[in-house]
Amino acid sequence: MKKGTSKALSKEQKAELQALAALSDEQIDTSDIPEILDWSGAKRGLLYRPVKRQITLRLDADVVAWFKANAPGGRGYQTEMNRVLRKHAQRTLNTRGSRGGTRTASKMLRPGAKSGNQSSAKSSGT
Repeated sequence: MKKGTSKALSKEQKAELQALAALSDEQIDTSDIPEILDWSGAKRGLLYRPVKRQITLRLDADVVAWFKANAPGGRGYQTEMNRVLRKHAQRTLNTRGSRGGTRTASKMLRPGAKSGNQSSAKSSGT
């Protein structure tokens, strides 16, 4: 949902939310919501979208050509490059700790965080 596109709540909706907030957990009827017992298919970080920063980066031509050639229709190669870099940075952080990095390295590289459109990303095995 885009920022600022939500309609203001009516007085009735606000009153209903206040009434629900006043109830204890035991008083709320959740019988129409099935309990999820199997979380094996759950995916972490799907709603997390890190802030993107536009930079100029010089890469070897053959590396860029490989990513473009392995992206569907040549699209999404930058997202795949970002995914590979993030995975490497997280693996490095996990094996070395934040040694040599910034104090906030572990906060910047959230486990399970993904960026961009995941449907266009291919697994490169790295």
